[in-house]
Amino acid sequence: MTRVKICGLTNEDDLETAVAAGADALGVICDVSVDTPREVAVERARELVDAAPPFVTTVLVTMPSGPERAIELADEIEPDAIQYHGSIRLGDLAYLRANVDAKLLLAVDADDAVRAETYDDVVDGLLVDTPAADGGGGTGETHDWDQTRVATADLESPLILAGGLTPDNVADAVRTVEPFAVDVASGVEAEGGVKDPDAVRSFVDRAKNARRTAEP
Repeated sequence: MTRVKICGLTNEDDLETAVAAGADALGVICDVSVDTPREVAVERARELVDAAPPFVTTVLVTMPSGPERAIELADEIEPDAIQYHGSIRLGDLAYLRANVDAKLLLAVDADDAVRAETYDDVVDGLLVDTPAADGGGGTGETHDWDQTRVATADLESPLILAGGLTPDNVADAVRTVEPFAVDVASGVEAEGGVKDPDAVRSFVDRAKNARRTAEP
């Protein structure tokens, strides 16, 4: 069954909605260099991480200035995993992983998904997202799922699919790419930074049942 991460959470009500819907992971965005209504301050990120119940993974989504800043954020917020966006050298990535008490996920641009193999032995998971001009994700736009499936077919690390996913298209995305997990933020929002409970529930249900409904 495909796992689901609801990302860009900014308040406890939306967090509780995601948990009740069956989300496996909760994403909190902090310290990014792009303009997004989903970014929260460090203290708020820590509060949201602390509010998550046991057995649901908390993910700090960040685009820090470098590995040292990512380590500082991990120490302050204490997430279960860090999702790193932005360019980083392989050695710095290994250094980061060795110095945080959290799983390490790396975001890779869909246009360059073949490079994901470079980091396969260093990270705990690889997220493929539609690239934006500013280097971040969160574009709300899909990419070529067939191309992503082929480019990541030989990865050992779990693949997380992101980019323009919504309740309407997530089942098709899951059946096409067969990822370990899917990641959604704007695709389940009523407005920037505020989730739509019905959309969250529908997204989780369709993502988790996509392969089951495809069976004869």
